[in-house]
Amino acid sequence: MKFCRVGQPGQEKPGVIDSEGNVRDLSAIIPELTVETLATAKGVDVAALPVVEGAPRHGVPVKGIGKIVAIGLNYEDHAIESNLPIPTEPVMFMKALSALNGPNDDVMLPKGSTHSDWEVELGVVIGETCRYVSEEEALSKVAGYVLVNDVSERFNQKQRGTQWSKGKGHDTFCPVGPWLVTPDEVGDPQTLDMYLNVNGTRMQTGNTKTMIFTIAQLISYVSEYVTLQPGDLMITGTPPGVGEGKKPEAIFLKAGDVMELGIAKLGTQRQNVVEWRHLRNAVLG
Repeated sequence: MKFCRVGQPGQEKPGVIDSEGNVRDLSAIIPELTVETLATAKGVDVAALPVVEGAPRHGVPVKGIGKIVAIGLNYEDHAIESNLPIPTEPVMFMKALSALNGPNDDVMLPKGSTHSDWEVELGVVIGETCRYVSEEEALSKVAGYVLVNDVSERFNQKQRGTQWSKGKGHDTFCPVGPWLVTPDEVGDPQTLDMYLNVNGTRMQTGNTKTMIFTIAQLISYVSEYVTLQPGDLMITGTPPGVGEGKKPEAIFLKAGDVMELGIAKLGTQRQNVVEWRHLRNAVLG
């Protein structure tokens, strides 16, 4: 099943996608879409729910994300284009919750941005507490999968010390959605095509089968160091084609650019890139 949250920021209602692609309103069944309410939502008669009319804004598809654990350099060709060693263990970092953004909301460049970049990624929403989980049981702990754009300011990431979070956690730098798709509908998460375009030009083309470390391996590995709680989001790396790695010259985002990206079975995103401005409210899921 495909679940979503639709409405203006802070006023999203839970929804489910029917067989014809319509959003059906779940708000009479559950007050919010969280990992805890998914079990109830899965049991509904979708056809009996009211259709949400028009083209509503999609928010982050699950409420209550507790933390964002990110994996870097998880595709060999991306490590090579980044001029970094191919990892022998997963590279872990954290991405700020204040970076959460709706899948089609504007992506806002930080002040003085010179090296902002794109990264299409498969996201995993954790459904059960994971602590020293084996690879064999890891996928049973997944509540669903999501499409994520791990937007990154490379200068802040790499030239201002060793903490990647400086370039990864800017406001709006983690668009998620449009849907949370349940594992039974996704099937094998290691067979998913993925792409990203900027201004209509293909930049990234990949497939999750080329990950260095599989989803099961990543969940097991991360759970040795960080307890994963229900609702946590893990993003799992990007294939080659980021702007930093373009030849003969790098390409970085500027105001007015448009990013369009997708992963098979998980839907698509479209973001306009805008200059920095004061935000009245953070999305925060």
